[in-house]
Amino acid sequence: MPRVRLAVALAALAAAVFTVAGVPTADGQIKKKAAQPPPKAPAKASPATDPATMKVAKGFKVELLYTVPKAEQGSWVALCVDPKGRLVTSDQYGALYRITPPPLNGKSTDTRVEKLPVDIGMAQGLLYAFDALYVVVNHNEKGGLYRVTDTNGDDVPDRVQLLRKFEGYKNGGLGEHGPHAVLKHPDGKRLTVVCGNQTALTKFDTTRVPPVWGEDHLLPRLPDGNGFMAGVMGPGGAIYNVSPDGTNWELFSVGFRNQYDAAYNAAGDLFTYDADMEWDFNTPWYRPTRVCLVTSGSEFGWRNGAGKFPPYYLDNLPGVANIGPGSPTGVAFGYGARFPARYQQALFICDWSYGKLYAVHLAPEGSGYKSEVEEFITGTPLPLTDLVVNPTDGALYFTIGGRRTTSGLYRVTYSGEGVEPPTTRRGDGPAGVSRADRLAVEQYHTKQAPEAVPAAWKLLDSKDRFASFAARVALEHQPTPTWADKALAEADPLKAIPAVLALARVGAQDPFHRAPGAAPPSADLRGKLLAALGRIDPAKLDDTGKLDLLRTYQVVLNRYGKPEAADAAALAVRFDAAFPAKNRLVNAELCQVLVFLESPTAAAKTMKLLADAPTQEEQLEYLRALRVLRTGWTPELRQQYFTWFLRAANFRGGNSMAGFIRRIKADAVATLTPAEATALKPIIDAQPGAVRIPEEAPRPFVKAYTMADLAPALEKGLAGGRDFEKGRRLFGAAKCFACHRYDNEGGSYGPDLSGAAGRFNARDLLESIVDPNKEISDQYAAVEIRTADDRVVVGRIVNLNGDVVKVNTNMLDPNALADVNRNNIESMRPSRLSMMPAGLLDTLKEDEVLDLMAYLLSRGDRTAPAFRK
Repeated sequence: MPRVRLAVALAALAAAVFTVAGVPTADGQIKKKAAQPPPKAPAKASPATDPATMKVAKGFKVELLYTVPKAEQGSWVALCVDPKGRLVTSDQYGALYRITPPPLNGKSTDTRVEKLPVDIGMAQGLLYAFDALYVVVNHNEKGGLYRVTDTNGDDVPDRVQLLRKFEGYKNGGLGEHGPHAVLKHPDGKRLTVVCGNQTALTKFDTTRVPPVWGEDHLLPRLPDGNGFMAGVMGPGGAIYNVSPDGTNWELFSVGFRNQYDAAYNAAGDLFTYDADMEWDFNTPWYRPTRVCLVTSGSEFGWRNGAGKFPPYYLDNLPGVANIGPGSPTGVAFGYGARFPARYQQALFICDWSYGKLYAVHLAPEGSGYKSEVEEFITGTPLPLTDLVVNPTDGALYFTIGGRRTTSGLYRVTYSGEGVEPPTTRRGDGPAGVSRADRLAVEQYHTKQAPEAVPAAWKLLDSKDRFASFAARVALEHQPTPTWADKALAEADPLKAIPAVLALARVGAQDPFHRAPGAAPPSADLRGKLLAALGRIDPAKLDDTGKLDLLRTYQVVLNRYGKPEAADAAALAVRFDAAFPAKNRLVNAELCQVLVFLESPTAAAKTMKLLADAPTQEEQLEYLRALRVLRTGWTPELRQQYFTWFLRAANFRGGNSMAGFIRRIKADAVATLTPAEATALKPIIDAQPGAVRIPEEAPRPFVKAYTMADLAPALEKGLAGGRDFEKGRRLFGAAKCFACHRYDNEGGSYGPDLSGAAGRFNARDLLESIVDPNKEISDQYAAVEIRTADDRVVVGRIVNLNGDVVKVNTNMLDPNALADVNRNNIESMRPSRLSMMPAGLLDTLKEDEVLDLMAYLLSRGDRTAPAFRK
């Protein structure tokens, strides 16, 4: 990977920021040169974060109503409103409490808190409904759904009933990914219960999700680098619809990692905010935290380790908003708040680790939604846990706390102009498939009927992901003999691909007559499925169609096994003709198929792609696939491959990065013959730095650009003829991928730039690169912390644990963390410098700057007007 002037700029930036008080240390902490006085005594426990230090949306006010005495009342993590407008909350490790907030404009000291005298607590979900308080307990022995009632009418709950016990997995229990939220279903007759991926799938009576899920990895699975949730298979976190007495359970959706909470909008659509795996930062299988539209029978693709489905796989659904790194907690719509209509209809989502309360503004798009994400309230630290709108006073309440951190209760009110009655009608989306069409086909997720197959067939080829997904799920719920032949004979490739996928998943019989995970008959059906796919010409498909076709091949080959040698060789020849493609994602999927088929050309072609790959993610993709390939290697290629592990030692990423690389290398070594192992032993055993790896020369300095230099060329230079692949390579050469995510690859400590064209015009985007200190985003701003023992730590707060604040001090290294005791902080203020360095463009020629700008503004579309000749 070429070294660029960014490294120098980063070093200069670090020196400018980290030496304000003395000599910097490796972790971004600063020690004064002068002799230190004796350490000061730790301060008393801090109160909850002062609202005066928060950034709040215009016209809104935040009040701190109550600082929770940690020793007596713990740390609060859940909220609900009772019929009298009081709040109920729970200590993460203790009891339930009832809160009577003061009147609006009253004194916060009038907040009344009482412990509820019932033997239940440790709740992460609370709901008043059906004349009862429902409590979801997250605890290894007591984890479950409970109903708490007042049997004698004295306004004090006194009866606790267990409705359903939840079990964790043997290797880790429920943990923090256990059972979470409970909410009222919009039909007014049921509950909805949310469980994270450490909750074993509970027994269900009916299911909208066809019970034919599988791991569906074509190549051997790569477990988490640190062994997290080792051996736990899909489908992951689940959402259920449940009768009020807890006797009837319907499985509604699966495939989540750790969705803590969920909320229904006025139209009855369900949304949740799912977690990422921060240990996976800077890997190709990392998925940022995201808001998900949870539709009937949906699957969101969580699998252990590196097996998570990328959002483009057609057998799972993407999010409607990618937020970035964080720790999702409570969510709620603003209905009932005395806010402007825009905020009444917003989905408010809490990020625990970065201290941000977002307002997600949703607008209809096809059968789903598009989104705009706004930072509504931010604070440092502000470990948000839950929030509710209290219809009694029209205020929004939120709590901070969790993991024994200092906890508090806050109230948000609006004092500006523009309060309006909310509009609850969703309306139809733009031209194309409407939500009504999707809902109509979803009725066949619960019943079998002759009209189901033709109804589903109409939507199979929809460009609307949610509609086509719903249509395929409807097929999988119908008796297989009623549609199998139609799927195998379909001539339209856009219908044939999802139909063949459906048939591959359910096999030759009704899935409801087979235990989940049981293998379907394979011999005869495999040939028919491959023949149906073989009639499709990939050259006539766009990149999305190619990805869908490749994914369907992968599921067929995974579930039914490799064909006979001659057929496998013929398949390999077919795929080899298309490899490599222009699209990086298509290459990743083609590579997997060719490695599986033991193509004799896979090693040489993939090693060429590996050498040219501008991002760490793309390199890891090829390293991972090649680790199990046994054919087509030459001694030179083998040596080149194992030399890459010396480069990979410098990869930066999450906590599992080193472990993933070790596992990839171990799997690759296992494929060697004894002679190969002996010949390669020096390079296999070499330590990083022991073998010189040739590097490209640093890019020469061109010019210290200003806006005046580049603006005239920008105005006329993006009209056409730009080079997408060159722009992508330059994005990598300038190390932009190290901090920024773009088109499903890159780091996550800077803003995701995939949608930059929707937020910036070309001039504004260029100016933010040329002069990053002119306007610093609050979402990615650094803080400067000074402590009582004369330390200065500069970076972004990324996590908390008890009274310990964890600060990332280097955007290029997610593991560069400094610990600061919150009780020892003397001052904390925003840093005046951006964590993004200046001078990023100074090694580029003007024409290269234009290619990079065209790439950034393209949203990842290689056919955008800027690239047309």
